[in-house]
Amino acid sequence: MSTTPAVTDATFDAEVLGSDLPVVVDFWAPWCAPCRMVAPILEELGAQYAGRVKVVSLNTDENPRVTAEYGIVSIPALNYYAGGELVRATIGARPKQVLAAELESVLAEIAEV
Repeated sequence: MSTTPAVTDATFDAEVLGSDLPVVVDFWAPWCAPCRMVAPILEELGAQYAGRVKVVSLNTDENPRVTAEYGIVSIPALNYYAGGELVRATIGARPKQVLAAELESVLAEIAEV
């Protein structure tokens, strides 16, 4: 089981939209094999970027409000938030170096604003 902190429909606004740090939300489900492949990579990135980025997970089966609100129809999906706004969304499993590059790109974009 993943050690990435979980958010829910009830905690999403406070934990993600209200976060002082940029947040990566991993939309996943227990039955999704690619989601299980991405989870340990996101745990590593969460530790690597601790203090700069918050990495959390949201079970799409158990949290239909947020899942529908952000139009999540394919998983794994990663949404990147900063300042309470969605700044990037990606779908599909990718290797660690690609996910790290996406995260660095988002951080660079946020720094420019």
